Amino acid sequence: MKKGVVRFFLVFVASLFLSCKGEVLPKPKAMLRLSYPDPEYKELSLPCPYTFEKNESSDFKEARQNKNCWFNLEYRKQKATMYISYFEINNNLDSLLRDAQNLTQEHVVKADGILQEPYADQENQVYGMFYEVSGDAASQSQFYVTDSIHHFIVGSIYFKVKPNYDSILPAANYLRNDMKHLMETIRWKK
Repeated sequence: MKKGVVRFFLVFVASLFLSCKGEVLPKPKAMLRLSYPDPEYKELSLPCPYTFEKNESSDFKEARQNKNCWFNLEYRKQKATMYISYFEINNNLDSLLRDAQNLTQEHVVKADGILQEPYADQENQVYGMFYEVSGDAASQSQFYVTDSIHHFIVGSIYFKVKPNYDSILPAANYLRNDMKHLMETIRWKK
């Protein structure tokens, strides 16, 4: 019986040595891959002095403030909301511009950088600024547009999670592109 146990032990040890063919390497750190479907846009006709195209994957909601033409676009997959606010210009364009710019500057404390992209669509009389905020700021994208005479719109995106730039970057990039598309498709009603 001892010979059988010794043989079994030798065969077992030999099979362990023969089964290992290469170097044992630790697994590399994994990164979460977030991918989203290609956006499909549809014009949203509102009882407001403007229209725009929204991503079909977002849910349209009226804002809680009960102000005319203030809306939210909810992005459930990205756990984020795009807030859109409309103001009529009544000799207050300077203060509206200052407020929109200050809204972005509030994120300087946590932001690594703020990229400003001017926007001008002379054919449709839509002028404004797009802001991309990098870092652990509360909002990664913001914009404002105006016709400089009657209309002023401000938009911003906020996530429903604590901002960790590395973690939300794929969602922030997707929503940034959505916001740019929305901004570029704003048309004033006559």
